[in-house]
Amino acid sequence: MLFHCGRFRLNFDQPQVMGIVNVTPDSFSDGGQFQQVDAAVHHALTLIEQGAAVLDIGGESTRPNATPVSLTEELQRVVPVIEALVARDIPVPISIDTYKPAVMQAAIAAGASIVNDVRGLQEPGALEVVAKSDAGVCIMHMQGMPQTMQLDPHYEDVVAEVKLFLQTQRDMCLAAGIAQDRIMLDPGFGFGKTRAHNIALAKALPEFSELGCPLLVGLSRKSVLGQMTGNDVDARLHASVAAAVISAMQGAHLLRVHDVKATVEALKVVAALK
Repeated sequence: MLFHCGRFRLNFDQPQVMGIVNVTPDSFSDGGQFQQVDAAVHHALTLIEQGAAVLDIGGESTRPNATPVSLTEELQRVVPVIEALVARDIPVPISIDTYKPAVMQAAIAAGASIVNDVRGLQEPGALEVVAKSDAGVCIMHMQGMPQTMQLDPHYEDVVAEVKLFLQTQRDMCLAAGIAQDRIMLDPGFGFGKTRAHNIALAKALPEFSELGCPLLVGLSRKSVLGQMTGNDVDARLHASVAAAVISAMQGAHLLRVHDVKATVEALKVVAALK
């Protein structure tokens, strides 16, 4: 399965890893570590050396109860990092983690090749920005907004409802002229879901493959893993790798993670055994 994003073609015959670069002061796991451009670039280059096939640059935390960031502030955080990485002619695509159309547009102009949207292109103008570009897009499901999503998540059938949303947004992209090989789907683990919802979605990953697009899964260090293990966020490496391995065996194509080296090595074992 090939994923087209700008000048890049990602081959998902085997699961790949998306490395997280949070240029934020308040992300739930590594907030404040890579706020400066030099630190973010160094971290990104390290992730590539460790085997990341994609870099995901984010300038606004989407953790539960996160404080919204102004458009100006988000642009000031992410664009210089993207420009610095593009200037180094890195061999992997850059993804911009945002739901704001203006940030998408600026990031693509700076050299980003993928839009990773937690709102699934629901913001006015977001669909048009992607359609006018050659960037790939990842459509994620989220119930509510980060400030409210974990207050009382409720579904009649979480798998059916998330699948319907992703199918609807995929069809909207297709109607706008975005080719199916530019579309990736993400069930949105932890975004307006309880522990039971997350487990149900993980078990149902093969059903999402029926939508005909690569699947992105992001469970790295998330609170659901803390609920399962009792570990704080900085002690969830083993749980995160286990979640990535199981997701890959269930059909995930791209794993969004903080711990790239450990996950890449674990996925090599998955590939060998499959």
